[in-house]
Amino acid sequence: MKINCLIVEDERSSQNVLKKFIADINTLHLIATCNNAIEALERLNTHPKIDLIFLDINMPKISGLAFYKSLQNPPKVIFTTAYPQYAVDGFEVNAIDFLLKPFSFERFLTAINKAIEAIKVPVNNLSKNSFILIKADKKLHKIKTTEILFIEALGDYVKIHMKNTFLLTNNRFSKILEELATSNFIQTHKSFAVSMDKVEVINGNQIAIKKHLIPIGQKYKSEFYERFKSTLL
Repeated sequence: MKINCLIVEDERSSQNVLKKFIADINTLHLIATCNNAIEALERLNTHPKIDLIFLDINMPKISGLAFYKSLQNPPKVIFTTAYPQYAVDGFEVNAIDFLLKPFSFERFLTAINKAIEAIKVPVNNLSKNSFILIKADKKLHKIKTTEILFIEALGDYVKIHMKNTFLLTNNRFSKILEELATSNFIQTHKSFAVSMDKVEVINGNQIAIKKHLIPIGQKYKSEFYERFKSTLL
């Protein structure tokens, strides 16, 4: 399953940035790029299965916000603009996110993760296509979620365990777990979360993944076993 997207943006440079970022995420499928609200309305009428709009607020003739409010059954929206004063108005219509130009791919990906959760793309599709960005060793690493075995909290750091290597990032455990939530990961302990696809053996209160043993905390045991049983159905 893909998320069908529409770009509504009057600046060519901003259109090109969005096109490039969308092309880098397999879950997204760009239907069309519109230069104004009139073109967007025509496209929505001819293609009713659009799931997500990237909508510039400051456009000629009719603003993106006024256009969105006029729609009867609007798709989800991520607003884009160079003017931060519009942010409050954007969130009043339950926008997924608000991207302040110029925005980075990392910031764009954060917005997309929110959109994926809101649109409820099936987990099985996401686990095959999604990735996260991890800052480690003064570099930005793009990691497929299917390559991650489990994550481990270590004080102010999080250790991302993969098959033959790991990354140590200065980040919050809860933030990394939130980014992985749509990729079939589950927390098993206050300091551990695992990919359900990588679980090989469960022995008492421990999970075996490759040569690693991950604890199952009492607080998390019930939810973990329910999720594990559902993967066997």
